[in-house]
Amino acid sequence: MKNLAMRAVSCGIALGVGLGLVSSLAVQPAQAAWQPQKPVEFVIMAGQGGGADRLARLIQSIIEKNNFSNQPFIPVNKGGGSGAEALRYLQDKAGDPHVIMATLNSLYTTPLRNPGIGVDISKFTPVARLAEDTFVLWVNSDSDIKTIDDYVAAVKAAGSEKWVMGGTGTGQEDSLVTAMLEKAYGLKMTYVPFKGGGTVAKNLVGKQITSTVNNPSEQLGFFEAGRVRPIAAFTPERIGVFPDVPTFKEMGQDLVYYMQRSVVAPPNMPKEAQDFYVEVFRKVNESAEWKEYTTKKALNRAWLTGDDLMSYFVAERDKHHDLLKAMGEIK
Repeated sequence: MKNLAMRAVSCGIALGVGLGLVSSLAVQPAQAAWQPQKPVEFVIMAGQGGGADRLARLIQSIIEKNNFSNQPFIPVNKGGGSGAEALRYLQDKAGDPHVIMATLNSLYTTPLRNPGIGVDISKFTPVARLAEDTFVLWVNSDSDIKTIDDYVAAVKAAGSEKWVMGGTGTGQEDSLVTAMLEKAYGLKMTYVPFKGGGTVAKNLVGKQITSTVNNPSEQLGFFEAGRVRPIAAFTPERIGVFPDVPTFKEMGQDLVYYMQRSVVAPPNMPKEAQDFYVEVFRKVNESAEWKEYTTKKALNRAWLTGDDLMSYFVAERDKHHDLLKAMGEIK
């Protein structure tokens, strides 16, 4: 009997230990997902004040306000060489999980125009495309120009040397749109590049230039103040915030051009870090603040990520190669 009792006690102790171990394992949390261990560099491949800069800083504020990241995102402008500075910087950060970059279409045009920088965008790690920005032809509101016919007549009357179109860089988005406009209407203008879209907008208000093809977000404040006038939009349909402004397509010209607003990371970023950033920007895309901003500033929300995003980048690079070649910017 004594031996039986001792065996029972022994079995009870073993069972208790076993149950305790199982219980302990059950309450152990799953291995935590990757998170940044220090502040994240949020590189902007453009100067301060333009559409890309404003957008990146808005996104940074949404992330911070909603605690979408355990570490802050720090905006860093690297707009030198039409974004070449930022592109080279990102490529040299291969494998670094604490650097990402806000892009615009110079992601394609700058490496095409400057192959010497040695950047292949297909090697970057895709994170997310959040939106496609639109373009509008603008003049100063003191001008007598109210229609595209007025605009064409005014440019031809002034001559190429006196009519100055402001933009954000030779061979970049604004100059591509300008070239499309010149070809469609048989125009010739002097194109003057500035450091950013914000500077371009100010120069139109100050009458240092005679027209621009700025994004709505860059001119909206001046438009609301009555300082600039939109003439026509480079979109398939009218823009919601400018219901009275016709599109070029309405007027028989197939002039449509978008600026992608995306985020990429260095080559060879660890998959777990890429997944973290995709999830952060998914939350941004679904936030009330982002939806409100894109509606107000005439951006088309256009979520895309993963292999589909990289395929989009490569296809757009090929399209821009053809545009630049037609302009004589590349061979």
